[in-house]
Amino acid sequence: MRCIKHFLIASLAMWQTSAFAEMSRNHASEAACEQTELRCASKVTPAFGPEGTLWLAWIAGGEVLVASSHDEGHSFSEPVQVTRDKLDLDWGPDSRPKIVVDREGRIALAFSFFKDKSFNGEVLFTRSTDGGKSFAEPQPITPDKESQRFETLALDADGTVFAAWLDKRNRAAARESGQKYEGAALVFAVSKDGGTSYSDAIMVKDNTCECCRIAVAFDGPGKPVVLFRNIFEGSMRDHAVVAFNDLTTSGEVHRVSVDDWQLSACPHQGPSLAIAQAGSFHAVWSTNGKVRIRTFGRPRKNLLRSTADRPGGPRAVAALHSGGAERACPGLEGVRWREDERRSHGVSR
Repeated sequence: MRCIKHFLIASLAMWQTSAFAEMSRNHASEAACEQTELRCASKVTPAFGPEGTLWLAWIAGGEVLVASSHDEGHSFSEPVQVTRDKLDLDWGPDSRPKIVVDREGRIALAFSFFKDKSFNGEVLFTRSTDGGKSFAEPQPITPDKESQRFETLALDADGTVFAAWLDKRNRAAARESGQKYEGAALVFAVSKDGGTSYSDAIMVKDNTCECCRIAVAFDGPGKPVVLFRNIFEGSMRDHAVVAFNDLTTSGEVHRVSVDDWQLSACPHQGPSLAIAQAGSFHAVWSTNGKVRIRTFGRPRKNLLRSTADRPGGPRAVAALHSGGAERACPGLEGVRWREDERRSHGVSR
């Protein structure tokens, strides 16, 4: 019963997040109210820590806050402010703060904010080493000043934090040489000290879709797998997957589906990914392509090592892989989506 409660709590929290996200898919602000309490949150991300503690990170009133619950969400601790000042926090439909909690109770958190009116962003990270009572001053995850958005965090079995985001560091050079730059690069970095610092960013692939969130899961210790919306030839914005050989070496990029969603704009529709203990990959996404229009996508079995036939939609749910839920709920698998437009979903294992 407790395992089911964990699943439902995470589902409800991400349902609220995706519902608010729908408000801003036309580039409109998401502010529910000006205060910073949870009821005013425009973005909420859950994560489970040691012994099943539920953590929430949210955006409200231009600030990022964190609180925890030891009674399965019936009550929460006093919110702790993460940001020092009010920022124009990224309110993109597929953007929200990310939080992971390791076995020692250390919290790693990342979020992004807009630097200008052209939706250029910067990813900041912070951490807590005192059980969420305080957070270090947020720092840029990379020294590059161009633009970073749609960060995600995932926790390896040994406590290493794997971070990935979309980065436009190659845009300036392209413009200087008179070349057109499309999309953004998929890059990653790792933290071996609980989110205190991160390695230099390494690019996996350039010219991916710049406005869709990334899904990350681990296919065993030290082997992250990243699912993302790519830009294929002809401006086809379908999904691709890359499995890492280790925490510093990415493998080949494979196309997951041929939906032929041709679009020279932002879909605002990221994927979801879960990997079962037996090794099967479960990927879901939303598409408006020529092959499938407003239907749930299913992976092609020859591109993923082993895939389950599941319905899909846009929102990834990394929270159930973030620091303990998989240990608390072995064998649990579920897919969540919204029936109105089939836009909001999650797949978890």
